[in-house]
Amino acid sequence: MYKSEKLDIEIRMLGRVLGDVIKEQSSLSLYDLEEEIRLTARSRRMGESGAEERLLRRIGSMTTAEAGIVARAFTIFFDLANLAEDRQRVRVLRERERFHTPKARSESIEEVILALKESGCSADRLQQLLDSLLIDCVFTAHPTEAKRRSVRAKVRDLRESLAALDREYLLPREQEYLTTHIRMDLTSLWQTDLLRARRPTVLEEVEVGIHFTSTFWTVVPFLYRDMRRALQMCYPDRAFRVPPFLRLGSWIGGDRDGNPHVTAEVTAQTFARLRQAAVQAHLGQCERVFESLSPSARQEGVSEELTHALAAALERYPEARSLIDPISRYEAYRRFLKVIEWRLRATGREAEGSWKGFSSSEPSSFSEQGAYRSGSELLADLMVVARSLENHRGRRILDGDLQDWLWQVETFGLYVTQLDVRQESAWNARVMDEILRKLGAADGYLAMSETERCAVLTRTMGERRRLPDEELTGETLETVRLHRVIRNVHALFGAEALGGYIISMTHSLSDVLAVLWLVSWEGAPLRIIPLFETIDDLNRASLMLREILTHPAYREYLAAHDNIQTVMIGYSDSTKDGGYLAANWSLYKAQGMLHRTARELGIKTIFFHGRGGSLGRGGGPAARSILSLPPETLASGLRMTEQGEVLADRYDDPQVAYRHLEQVAWATLMAAGRPLSSPRESWQGIMDRLSERSLAAYRELVEAPGFLAYFGQATPIEEIESLPIASRPARRHGERRLADLRAIPWVFAWTQSRHLLPAWYGVGGAFEELAGESENGWDGFKAMYREWAFFRATIDNAVLALAKTDINIARHYASLVEDAEGRARIWQTIAGEYERSCRAVLTVTGQPELLADVPWLQRSIQVRNPNTDPLNFIQIEWLKRLRAAEGRADEREIEEYHDLLRLTIQGLAAGMRTTG
Repeated sequence: MYKSEKLDIEIRMLGRVLGDVIKEQSSLSLYDLEEEIRLTARSRRMGESGAEERLLRRIGSMTTAEAGIVARAFTIFFDLANLAEDRQRVRVLRERERFHTPKARSESIEEVILALKESGCSADRLQQLLDSLLIDCVFTAHPTEAKRRSVRAKVRDLRESLAALDREYLLPREQEYLTTHIRMDLTSLWQTDLLRARRPTVLEEVEVGIHFTSTFWTVVPFLYRDMRRALQMCYPDRAFRVPPFLRLGSWIGGDRDGNPHVTAEVTAQTFARLRQAAVQAHLGQCERVFESLSPSARQEGVSEELTHALAAALERYPEARSLIDPISRYEAYRRFLKVIEWRLRATGREAEGSWKGFSSSEPSSFSEQGAYRSGSELLADLMVVARSLENHRGRRILDGDLQDWLWQVETFGLYVTQLDVRQESAWNARVMDEILRKLGAADGYLAMSETERCAVLTRTMGERRRLPDEELTGETLETVRLHRVIRNVHALFGAEALGGYIISMTHSLSDVLAVLWLVSWEGAPLRIIPLFETIDDLNRASLMLREILTHPAYREYLAAHDNIQTVMIGYSDSTKDGGYLAANWSLYKAQGMLHRTARELGIKTIFFHGRGGSLGRGGGPAARSILSLPPETLASGLRMTEQGEVLADRYDDPQVAYRHLEQVAWATLMAAGRPLSSPRESWQGIMDRLSERSLAAYRELVEAPGFLAYFGQATPIEEIESLPIASRPARRHGERRLADLRAIPWVFAWTQSRHLLPAWYGVGGAFEELAGESENGWDGFKAMYREWAFFRATIDNAVLALAKTDINIARHYASLVEDAEGRARIWQTIAGEYERSCRAVLTVTGQPELLADVPWLQRSIQVRNPNTDPLNFIQIEWLKRLRAAEGRADEREIEEYHDLLRLTIQGLAAGMRTTG
């Protein structure tokens, strides 16, 4: 937590109120128990002799009901502490902006434009950078958001009350009201179930995503204003064209990889709901512009274009007169805005009524007279208003709410997000096997070699014969219906609704050709996006891409998509597959090689970064991550996922969202605008060897006898897999194998048990081995850290993961493993590598201790640890009790154990501010 008097005062105040609520809602004795646990845990952290034994003994003596109260208290406290910390972050940002020196504010759009100018960037070169700038944030429903929407809503209410308390000149009665309201909200929060009773449906997840899009909608105009102001200040003699560089996408409702609940019908409903949400947002902005746009023709004229457009609209849409007639004939702007409102309402009705026909064999015939077909139509109407204002001394009026609306229309169109579709390559192969067999085109597709698959797909590409639905089985029929939905959405609403088709686990050319075959068969115009996500696939990715881009049928398809290929790289599965260091280096190398391959073939590439929120899945500060990328790979912009709890952390508060997007824009322009230079060849060789050593160490660990048992017993993985936090199952195919386990629960489980192993294991041994063999040794590593952004980001993220790791707590989790010999062997391996990794990163960074160069973050972890420790120890104790009771206790007792363990998981996620 940030070291600040205001922050400390606020946390103490919220803690006091929470204490009062516990006394009032539970009892004084339970409050005393919670305080005893808290103070003993603090004494333990301070090194007091016997404190750990007392803490463990006291926790071991608690009943499940008592432990539930203590866990609830710590969980809610972390929600309050996180709220206070976020508010402090906003305060710091505002103070920096308010009192910044003549030098531009750090990591702002103004700073990067100024830096580019000072580096000699010409106005023409800057225009080229702006034309290629693309930041596409893609929301996903990955199961890492442990908090209920009801809990988030109450925390949001608390934030608003605390913000109101910050106002100057509050009257005593106002302050009393707000304080009372805070107590009311905390009491309500205490009485609220912190755990979900069931998994959310996919459409409920869609609504969560839509909620966060509203924040994106709000902050977009501020970012464009920042860009315009910075350009005018730094290049006053040049008029720049700033294309819409922000975009929002989503997988929610379209990601069916391993999720049987995402059906074609659900995807159809999602398309309709995303359109309805956009219409509602546009109607709200229309109302704001209507209120501000009151010029009268008796005071200042309007353009003939607007007069003709209004007359034509009234002739074409006579039903709109009911909205227009009450308005003075002199207020032409407002009258025309009412036409726009009427058309938007027709668009909303059309979206609501059309989705049922999306999966039919023919495009839906449901349409509303006057409905907008696309955002470009809406933009054209608004530009009529804008040009009239521009030409009739209304520039200052135009530059208000109307300009904001123009930017929002350019960014969103008539969908709050573009919807991606995702499916695993093996699913598509099974579908092709059935279709080709029933068409009589080929038998035994699944048994064919890669060469044979490509040959049959190429030969039959463009097949037009159809199969009756009743002849198709489940997976195939579902896939055909999905492609019909996409085709019909495009026919009715245009391309702006559609994102891409992501192929999970892309292993070969045939995986891409299978999707191209299906797209051409059903006429669904989707951008095809291969996803490379294992170490082997990343190492072969450039060869695969060359095969893809030189295939005649695919090259013809790509020509219809402006010769732009989006390629997705997966951080989660690659790290799970090969460990932290090997995955990071494979991802970096693959991007450079993919970019060069595409450039040689005359194709532009957009890289789609499938990063998770946690350090073991490519997480960490977004700006740092972007700056560490090969700069040439940003030439056409970038896409990146925003997953799970990251959505709430970054997009719940508009001011936090603004700062996040500002930093992303800063980093993207800074990286794209700097001179292209490859890291030294010797450094790349060193990374190759470090990667090989760390990969070997990681694979030796995860393939060791007894490792799966260790993982299953030394972490709460079984409880995590049963958490009702998302519609998607934890495993792709339901098999109890490490390969089948999703990366999210893998990282989530190691984080809860304080190992955080996926984010550092293999680092220490690799560095120590190579330092002993290399001529420059540690001095060479230090030079790489100073001069190479990728290497520095890789080490800094490992430092953060090691700082969050608690090897002593992890040792207590290891004690849960039944096989004493296997436990000792694996634990010694993990603990030894932890010590080596700490030594290595400290030597490379030159710091005396972990995070010494980031004191506020170091202190935040230190302050949180005494409050997370009790939750860890309660979790360990009740894992023991649950495992001992299974098969012997009654179902009600077992369920109480499960509920308590799920509560500790949620509390630890809040305390560590990360899940999976």
